[in-house]
Amino acid sequence: MSSSTGTTGTSTVITNIATLVTNDPSLGDTSPLGLVRDAAVVIDGDRVVWTGESSKAPATDNRVDAGGRAVLPGFVDSHSHLVFAGDRTEEFNARMSGRGYTAGGIRTTVAATRAATDQELEANLTRFLGEALRQGTTTFETKSGYGLTVADEARALRLAAAHTDEVTYLGAHIVSPDYADDPAAYVALVTGEMLDACAPHARWIDVFCEKGAFDGDQARAILTAGKAKGLHPRIHANQLSYGPGVQLAVELDAASADHCTHLTDADVDALANGNTVATLLPGAEFSTRAEWPNARRLMDAGVTVALSTDCNPGSSFTSSVPFCIALAVRDMRMTPDEAVWSATAGGAAALRRTDVGRVTPGAYADLTLLDAPSHVHLAYRPGVPLVSGVWRRGVRVA
Repeated sequence: MSSSTGTTGTSTVITNIATLVTNDPSLGDTSPLGLVRDAAVVIDGDRVVWTGESSKAPATDNRVDAGGRAVLPGFVDSHSHLVFAGDRTEEFNARMSGRGYTAGGIRTTVAATRAATDQELEANLTRFLGEALRQGTTTFETKSGYGLTVADEARALRLAAAHTDEVTYLGAHIVSPDYADDPAAYVALVTGEMLDACAPHARWIDVFCEKGAFDGDQARAILTAGKAKGLHPRIHANQLSYGPGVQLAVELDAASADHCTHLTDADVDALANGNTVATLLPGAEFSTRAEWPNARRLMDAGVTVALSTDCNPGSSFTSSVPFCIALAVRDMRMTPDEAVWSATAGGAAALRRTDVGRVTPGAYADLTLLDAPSHVHLAYRPGVPLVSGVWRRGVRVA
């Protein structure tokens, strides 16, 4: 079907949409969300082929009545760690009783993940993916990082690649316990044999650049080696303390610098003048009682901001993007419009994608239907299961 008339194959119109978020200002009210009131969307195959006012919708084979509810792009969760075994309930309980968060707890998950079978890891992965999908997430990135051996990192990526194209090699999550006395040897493994085994299964390479993990020089060596193998950089940056991560991300043209909690003015300026997205992960601050990132400072400086869950068993065990939107509005001083944009188009930018995160002709038909008349309800009614329908690649899946 063209953008206005005719059909090819089976086409569907979703009509009677109270508020449609397109993320294309030219299609709607000229705001960044490109809002269209009393709207309709036409899907043909796996793509959106038309958006506009309901009264102007072209004829289609099928019709779905949205019942005066809101439709927005499927959420793009651009940072998660879903290939793991076990949980860290005891660590969370202790943290909520006053113990601080450090990167060291990752070792607990490494031990459990190494001991798990492929079937156990994949069952865990698919469970969390289903959980996220029911909450409106239609595109997700996920990482390795809980194996820290050549075989375990490669199998994590192989399992992840069966479920998403957005797979990230994170052998540099922490220094493997097996190399605790020789971090340089572990960096050599991560940039050598492990990289060779993992690169065929991944699109991205990541590193945790932080005290207790990898310093700036180590992070540069790891990301540079990944680039030489065709993997594009992203980086865990400036989460627990000030450090070189953000500057390194911009220098290496990383798609995303993730966390961005402790930033200097120079860090903010670098992000504003580069192509790197600042991905904020409020679930981590919620779960660790840490300082909130200053989203207002970043957005006022012109930095592109994404919101993601950071779903992992240690510091942010949530798969709910709506929950993160509510946190961002309440505690990071984002407006509801900004938070929704960052969880959709912003997440797409963090993955350097233009075919997701928006409801525009040519984009994938990834849609979320809310049991509410406006996207603002995602922050207005926190904790309420508002997602009442999800289409992924043109197929209704929830």
